[in-house]
Formats: sequence, C-alpha cells, structure tokens
Amino acid sequence: MISTSNITLRVGKKALFEDVNIKFTEGNCYGLIGANGAGKSTFLKILSGQLEPSKGDVVITPGDRLSFLQQDHFKYDEFPVLDTVMMGNARLYEIMKEKEAIYAKEDFTDEDGIKASELEGEFAAMNGWEAESDAASLLNGLGIDTEFHYELMKNLNGPEKVKVLLAQALFGNPDILLLDEPTNHLDLDAIAWLEEFLINFNNTVIVVSHDRYFLNKVCTQIADIDYGKIKLYAGNYDFWYESSQLLIRQMKEANKKKEEKIKELQEFISRFSANASKSKQATSRKRALEKIQLDEIQPSSRKYPYIDFRPNREIGNEVLTVEGLSKTIEGEKVLDNLSFTLNRDDKVAFVGGNELAKTTLFEILSGNMEPDEGTYKWGITTSQAYFPQDHGDEFANDYTIVEWLTQYSDEKDVTYVRGFLGRMLFSGDDGVKRVSVLSGGEKVRCMLSKMMISGANVLLLDEPTNHLDMEAITALNNGMTKFPGVLLFSSRDHQIVQTTANRIMEIVPGGKLIDKITTYDEYLESDEMARKRQTYSIQKEEED
Repeated sequence: MISTSNITLRVGKKALFEDVNIKFTEGNCYGLIGANGAGKSTFLKILSGQLEPSKGDVVITPGDRLSFLQQDHFKYDEFPVLDTVMMGNARLYEIMKEKEAIYAKEDFTDEDGIKASELEGEFAAMNGWEAESDAASLLNGLGIDTEFHYELMKNLNGPEKVKVLLAQALFGNPDILLLDEPTNHLDLDAIAWLEEFLINFNNTVIVVSHDRYFLNKVCTQIADIDYGKIKLYAGNYDFWYESSQLLIRQMKEANKKKEEKIKELQEFISRFSANASKSKQATSRKRALEKIQLDEIQPSSRKYPYIDFRPNREIGNEVLTVEGLSKTIEGEKVLDNLSFTLNRDDKVAFVGGNELAKTTLFEILSGNMEPDEGTYKWGITTSQAYFPQDHGDEFANDYTIVEWLTQYSDEKDVTYVRGFLGRMLFSGDDGVKRVSVLSGGEKVRCMLSKMMISGANVLLLDEPTNHLDMEAITALNNGMTKFPGVLLFSSRDHQIVQTTANRIMEIVPGGKLIDKITTYDEYLESDEMARKRQTYSIQKEEED
C-alpha cells in the first residue's frame, strides 16, 4: 500500500497540490487523470521519491518494493538489454553481480564461501534462478525478439528502448508499480499484451495514460486531479466520466431547486414583512432563507478543443487506386507489391507493429517519397491533407502561429485564420507566439488546424495522437468519426481505431498487405488474421 499525508507542492507562489491525502491499496489499478499541466507526472515523481514535496509525506508499507517506468531512454545505453530489465529489481541484480565477483576470484577464501552461501540463499528466496527467463518472457511479450536480448541498449531504436524500460518496471513482481504513459511508442499488439499483464497483476498499480481504451480495460479506480486536489472514483475511465458528469448535473439541479425556493421566500418576505398579521411568518421565512446554501460548482480545469474537418467539395466514386507498390529502405523490403482500391466511404486504419511500412506508405501517397515499383492514382475529385508523424520541419522557421497557418489558407483574413486557431485553444496573445518554441502538443494542434483549414476530402493521418492530452484526443476522435470524406490513418489509440475505421489494413513483416472490411475488434478476434500474421512472419524468417 502507498498513501500520502498532506502532500503539498509549490512552484513559486503557485500550489500545484494542496494537502493531498489519498490511499492506494493492493489489488487495484488506479488511472491518474487530469488536464495538461495538472501535475500527473509530477505526482508520480513525488510518490516514487524522485521529487520532494514542499510539505507532507509519502507512506509505503514496510517491506514493499516500488518500481516505476524510467523516462531517461539513454540511462542504460552501455548495458545489455537483459541486464537492463533485471535491474528493475535492484537488490536481486546487486546479488547477481556480487556472486559473479566472488566466484571470479582466484584466491577464493572461507569468508568468500560463507558470503557466497548467504547470497545464494537470498538469491533463491527471490526466485533468482528464474530471473533471466522471466526477463526474457517480458521482453518477448512486448515484442523484443530473443536475438536482441544480449545487445547493448544503445543499439536499439527509440520504441524498442521504451519496451525494455517498461519490461524493467514490470520485472520481479513489484508491490507498487508506477507507470507514466506506458503505452507511448507501443504498437497495438504490445499495448494488448500490457493490458492483459496489468489485468492479471495482483498488486498496486498507478498509471498515467491518455489512452481511454487502455484505462477502461485495466483500471479499477480513477484518481482525478483538478485544481490541486485528487478525488477517487470507483470504476474505469468511462464510469468516472459518467459519474463526474452526473454529479455536476445533480448539483446544478439541486441548486436550481434551491434558487426557486429562495425566490419564493424572498417574494413572501418582500410582500408581507410590513404586514403585522404576517410578520411572524415573514420572520420564519427569513430564518429559512438564511439556512439555504447553494452548492459551489467549480468548473473543471479541462479544456476541449473543437475539431471539425469540413471538405470543400464532395468526393466522387473514384478515390485511390494502388497497383504493385513496392519500396525497399536500407535493404529491408517494407512494401511488397501492394495493391488496393479505396471507395468513397472508406475509413481505413493501418494497424500492426510495422511502423516503418505504414509511414513509408503515407509518405508515398502524399507525394513526399517515390516507390521503387508500382503506381498510385488519386481520383480527380479528391484533395488530400497529410499529417506526418515527423512534422518537425514544418516548424523550423520564425513564423508566428497566425503567420504559419495563414500560408496554408486560401482566405488570408486574420480573423478567419484566428477562428481555426481558436478552435484548437490558441487565443489572444497565443497568435503571436513563434512556432519554433511550441511544445509537442501545441505543434500537433497547429497541424490539426492546418488539416481543418485545408478543406480536403481525403485525410492521411500518421499517429496524430502523439503529444495530445485526453481532451484533445477525444475531440480528434469526434472529428474523425464525423468526417464525411475518406480517411487513411494509423493510431495506437484503440478507441479511435475501433470507433472510426470500417476497413483494416495491416502491412505484415516482409511488406505484404492484409486488407479486410471489418471493425478493429472483429479483426483482432479473427483467427484467420492471426494465422496470416504468423505465416508472413515465418516466411520472412525463412527469407532472412
């Protein structure tokens, strides 16, 4: 168990948290939610001991081991992958190294033998003999193949490092597990594995995530941060949302009834206070009026952008034809003879762990990259807008936000352009901020403003939820669902894929395409698709 006693954190004169008292108990998975800047990651750092509060204490049950997801992706660059995972249990790893050092001695003494025996006993009590196989199992579950287990961390790419650090946090059955955005950079298969792991995890979990489906799947309680306070709600994310909205509605209805009663009493008092025969009744009503207190309804600190993609023209029957598309990058064939035709009602989600293949296809279809073989043709009634996963170059200039968006607008009126920025929560002086200094989330919101102002009837979106908070993701989900044109997108957000897509495409290892008209959940449940993925994987291994 882990709890807080009067935790307060001040940043300058501002109190990020004020006298927070909360208890996280064994057997529960808590989703820690709140608006951007509410202090979710900061609170996890306080719980993990990485950050000292201004006041108050964190109390952990004696003997409990706490583990948290490391955010420094370069910290373990000089260590092997398997060792990095086992470092998640610091004492166990320390024993392993002590044993190795003792057994490597040339002049092995009696004292060394006694010490080694003590270490072996402690090692066995901690299931040390299972450590390597347990670590390997975690890595395999997250999609890190056995061939990489003895590589140095520095030889892995960014997403692979994230998976290793996640395996490190999960290693050794910690009593308290703190996870800050564990689904970031994970493919949907790895997220599904993590969901099952946490569902079957019997200790205490506190997780920060912007993935609503993930929170719904794993959480038993929600800890909501708003205005420096943390309130617990039983149930998952959807239950929290319904409960919090119901509470606000009930308070508003109660206040409305109280206001009606206040008006009724005030009218009686005003009418009969000067009437001698009614003076006692008027006095009684004055006392009743003084006792009525309206409930204080503090508005949430959350802000929802408004995302509405409106095409300038209706799309025709001919949308896109792809024939024999192939592409090899650095010796790897990421696209192999892809052929498909899009229809005017298609909303296509590209899924699976082959990130490079998905991005490569988007880059080709948007005209930023040439295929090695094959052709593609857009219909004459189509207009495309593209959201690239790597959009850093878009902001490598000295434009203000208004100037930046104006260059993409046919209508150059500043008020018109500011209207699109306002929908994405850029208001007032925000318009004169330089795009080069924007945060990751602000840049994504700028890109979505660009998509809206384009009036395109075909949208290509490559991982558009990266860096967005829960409120912006919800708004994007609504905008994609309502969009009357054609969508091609990839996203790690299960809920967006499930609620938006009516067609699923997966580019499997080796560059082949699985194409099925179905929902995402139905696709995942399909044994046929599982067999095809396995077959393609085996074929690729044989080719290699």
